[in-house]
Amino acid sequence: MSGAKSQPAAPNAAKATAATARTLRSMTGYAQAHSAEDGFGLRISVRAVNHRFLDLHLRVPEGFEPLEPRIRQIVRERVRRGHLDVTVRYERAASAAVGVNQDVAASYLQAVDALRKQFGIQTEPDLATILRLPGVIGSAFATASSDEEIAQLEAVAARCLTEALDKLDRMREQEGAALRQEMSARLSSIADLAARVATLAERARPAFANRLGLRLKELLGETQLDPARLAQEAAIAAERSDVSEELTRLASHVSQFESLLTAASDVGKKLDFLLQEMQREANTLVSKTPGNEAEGLEITALALEIKSEIEKIREQVQNIE
Repeated sequence: MSGAKSQPAAPNAAKATAATARTLRSMTGYAQAHSAEDGFGLRISVRAVNHRFLDLHLRVPEGFEPLEPRIRQIVRERVRRGHLDVTVRYERAASAAVGVNQDVAASYLQAVDALRKQFGIQTEPDLATILRLPGVIGSAFATASSDEEIAQLEAVAARCLTEALDKLDRMREQEGAALRQEMSARLSSIADLAARVATLAERARPAFANRLGLRLKELLGETQLDPARLAQEAAIAAERSDVSEELTRLASHVSQFESLLTAASDVGKKLDFLLQEMQREANTLVSKTPGNEAEGLEITALALEIKSEIEKIREQVQNIE
């Protein structure tokens, strides 16, 4: 049973692999590949959906169990996260030789004969039925047992699986590019909203101090206010409502997020962490909003828009490897 020789790797294969490794990929996709040999073929399909970790489910035909370790190794080298269903199908050519596992068939016949004697059954076993029982019949290659045959089958499976994973990567990269474009647009929206918050916060400081003085006069009536004490209280209140640090950290997180989108792969967990930090800053913006004045209400509305944009990005990040 001779198999087709593997083609030598292209000189630039390593460079291509390195370039692919830096490409943002989604965790969703489907691909399949077919590899034909003398008298048989293998078809491998790979279906991927999002998952926090790598969750690999492998289905192989009966008798192909020795291939499982190599298949799992190849998948782990190529995929970092996601739920993957990998299915291996054996396809026998019409002219392929058929092999019968005589030991398995003999065991079935012995069991049938024992039952016939025990219950006094006179009917002879049906040969066609015996041949359809699991493990009795298959192609000569499917029932391969020698190290050489298993190695040949493993090589075919590895070549077919690599092709399927290449196709899967191309699909995941296309979706990753679309996700990157959408998230970049939302990051720009967050930056614009934050800039508007900064302008409003700066404008609100003197107005807030004036309103604080008026409010204190209303409460104290004719009692004279110490200008120094008033300035001190205004400064304390202004500090409590100052959002400059939150805006600075938010801008830093947005910048880091954009860098990860354009310069790396396998960044889903890092992106999710940055989103948590961004959401924390947005929550603080809301909590620090100074009162019910016009500027304060507008800052609150903008902060809520920022939170909404962050949540929409989070939905997309859940599908990034």
